[in-house]
Amino acid sequence: MKQKKSFQIGLRAVALARKELFSYLNAPAFYGAAVFFLLFCSIWLFYFQRYFTMNVASLRPYFAFFPLVFILVIPVLTMKSWAEERKTGSIELLLTMPFSEWDLVLGKFCAVFALLVMMLILTIPLPLTLFPLGEFDKGVIVCEYIGALLIGASAVALGLLLSALSKNQAGSFLGSAVALMAAMLVSQLTFSLNLPYWLAQGINFLSLSFHFDSFSKGLLDSRDIVFYLASTVLFLFITTRVILFRKWS
Repeated sequence: MKQKKSFQIGLRAVALARKELFSYLNAPAFYGAAVFFLLFCSIWLFYFQRYFTMNVASLRPYFAFFPLVFILVIPVLTMKSWAEERKTGSIELLLTMPFSEWDLVLGKFCAVFALLVMMLILTIPLPLTLFPLGEFDKGVIVCEYIGALLIGASAVALGLLLSALSKNQAGSFLGSAVALMAAMLVSQLTFSLNLPYWLAQGINFLSLSFHFDSFSKGLLDSRDIVFYLASTVLFLFITTRVILFRKWS
């Protein structure tokens, strides 16, 4: 019975995700975010990092910049998910449809995550172009892409939560950007402040970018994978509670 219910939730979420995805692809926000993401990361690698003068067959500087760019890119993708529904009043209609809170949240999450996957796929030509120039460790690059997907999933889930809490797109964007900046950069406090070891470790544990370091080194640490999956589920769960509160308030 539980398997049948889970299957039905999955089907409804996929149907909603398809509708949301087509809506995103018909809007300019995704294309603007994708162009910004691709150009800014490339400019960072070749201009600011002076990649060709490094004489190192590694793309670690390129992937290490992803978490910082996500601070601006993810809010652009998530800001209209729930905030626009509230502004236009369509959320009232959406909540009366035969969808559970998990259907709605998973549908929107899958749609935005699919957009993020598309953006990451668009970055693949860059390493393919550089491969003939040196002996790159392709396993490390695969790990870096896996890490980018995982940290992106957590960031998307957090962005959707802030969108559900916001009344308009501007508030959603600013709230998500600030929350992601805090989640990404909180680990920098341990480098600038002389904190006790236990406190520094606790702060690092809460940082999304801190758990990305192992992937950039080519390591698939189960602790980091579990952290990203658990944080994604936690943010999505809280979002379902917010939607449930909106439904009955």
